[in-house]
Amino acid sequence: MIATSFPARLHVLLARDVPFGVVIRRGPSKVTALVGWNRRGNTFTLGQWLRGRIYERRSDLSPDGQHLIYFAMNGRWSSATRGSWTAISRAPYLKALTLYAKGDGWNGGGLFRDARRYWLNDGIYAHALQRDAAPLRRVDDTHRPHGECPTVYYERLARDGWTPAEQRRDGHGGYVLPLDKPLSARWILRKYTHATVHAGPGRGCYFDTHELVDRRSGAVLARDDWEWADVVDGRLVWACGGRLLAAAIARDGDPGAERLLHDFNPMRFEAVRAPY
Repeated sequence: MIATSFPARLHVLLARDVPFGVVIRRGPSKVTALVGWNRRGNTFTLGQWLRGRIYERRSDLSPDGQHLIYFAMNGRWSSATRGSWTAISRAPYLKALTLYAKGDGWNGGGLFRDARRYWLNDGIYAHALQRDAAPLRRVDDTHRPHGECPTVYYERLARDGWTPAEQRRDGHGGYVLPLDKPLSARWILRKYTHATVHAGPGRGCYFDTHELVDRRSGAVLARDDWEWADVVDGRLVWACGGRLLAAAIARDGDPGAERLLHDFNPMRFEAVRAPY
């Protein structure tokens, strides 16, 4: 029997220079929330909700944790945003300081080059600038390709310390790209980024699975239910079943016992005004 409901789906954006992150929580499928994560105290603060979709793989958090760039869609095609848009906001809120109307699902989103500069995933499927109030400067990398989720996501992963292997066919008409990040002298965290139209229930065409790989023995611990995972402040942190969990990393031993950081499943839509 196929499940008709699923736990909240989670993806995390990490600030590189400060202990802060933004959790993108989706569920039901057309409702999304942003939640700020103070990584020093493991406290979580609601930003804002959107009745629509945020494309987490085309989004990014500035290194200082101050700004968020995201691509969103709500299908209101006659609105000022044309139904889809790229925005820059103050993390973890959605209210746009800089706003680019889009009008379709092609390209969109972007990446931060540093705390004061960003790249827009634009290309031939152009945006229309509606507002430009963020204290940031857009940079155009004309040599850099524009595209859908993998184009932005793969670059973000490589920037953040993931080492990619060779992309390969997955046997179901799609592709999978393995990427590694060291956990310790003994263990490797391996991420598989999938792109396929045969994802199965509860998954979109882009999704991730993970493994823990023992360098010594070659043993592989499959973690197919981890939809996001990374090495965060010296810990292994992952998202599974609508919850964010963590484990300590010993230099030579196995990862420690899991610890629940937060359960995002009980959250329900509420209207929140940005404080700016």
